Amino acid sequence: MRSVSVLEAQGMVLCHDITRIVPGEGKGPAFRKGHVVTDEDIPVLLRLGKEHIHVWEPVENAVHEDEAALAIAAALAGEGVRIGRPCEGRVDLTADRPGLLVVDKDALRRCNSVEEVTIATLHGDIAVPPGKVLAGARVVPLAVARDRLDRVAAVTAETGPVVSVLPFRALRVGVVTTGSEVYHGRIADRFGPVLRRKFSELGSAVTRQIIVSDDLDMIVGAMTRLLGEGAEMLAVTGGMSVDADDLSPTAIRSLGGDIVTYGAPTFPGAMFMLAYVGEVPVVGLPGCVMYHEASIFDLTVPRILAGKRLTRADIVELGYGGLCGKCPQCRFPDCGFGRH
Repeated sequence: MRSVSVLEAQGMVLCHDITRIVPGEGKGPAFRKGHVVTDEDIPVLLRLGKEHIHVWEPVENAVHEDEAALAIAAALAGEGVRIGRPCEGRVDLTADRPGLLVVDKDALRRCNSVEEVTIATLHGDIAVPPGKVLAGARVVPLAVARDRLDRVAAVTAETGPVVSVLPFRALRVGVVTTGSEVYHGRIADRFGPVLRRKFSELGSAVTRQIIVSDDLDMIVGAMTRLLGEGAEMLAVTGGMSVDADDLSPTAIRSLGGDIVTYGAPTFPGAMFMLAYVGEVPVVGLPGCVMYHEASIFDLTVPRILAGKRLTRADIVELGYGGLCGKCPQCRFPDCGFGRH
């Protein structure tokens, strides 16, 4: 950088913040580092007592922070992501549609290992709405060597995008509610309304709910009927217990399905079941889904609706961060629950 007269600074880029102090009111930035000086700025700077300022002196193969942040953002962004405009040297990436945020953590680590490059993201594998800020990118100095940007671009050329938003599939969901107490009307079903709301928020719809007693033939019959009507996903509620011979997994096996896991290292949600009948995912949902703002449903179902086929290893990974903090006011997904 170099010092120049304010009178000659038009078109030059500030290398430092310039503070304005208003007696009785406080102080704050009049101009930010990186600001391009205009004709209108010159009398303002003089009134602030600035006759000389430090400006950026272009250097060969050096890139200004705004241009650098845009280049990094372009290398990071995948499908469903919008690149913002530079603001004080930073560029934000936002969701361009509702969907599942996916972050390549290994690629992110490699990009942040490039000296003077800084990138921060949200945790991945969460549902995000359009306009949600997903990540921010900037460089540390006012100008950075171009080879730093080339190294970031080389990482993502190898790995693919770092930040993407996968669209949710709009699936037809069939619900099987088991339990003699509900079937005989001794208690009202509370699961159906909750699931209709939760699936609707993710762009899918519960097309039918069948309530059955604790009877294997009835459960199998209900699942068969829903699959025959075109259900693309099944949710089973009630009867999720510690018994490995519980009727729900037995019914799924009788249909030729595969149980991925019965149990998840999450609290709430330990009695979760995941299975597949062919390509149709089946989730066995414990009672906590009814009354917890965030549960195993929110850690798994968005990923399934985004087209991911979950494995037992995926469920095992949920253990780190799988303990809900039971905050007085739920902040999920802006918290550590299910983050790993």
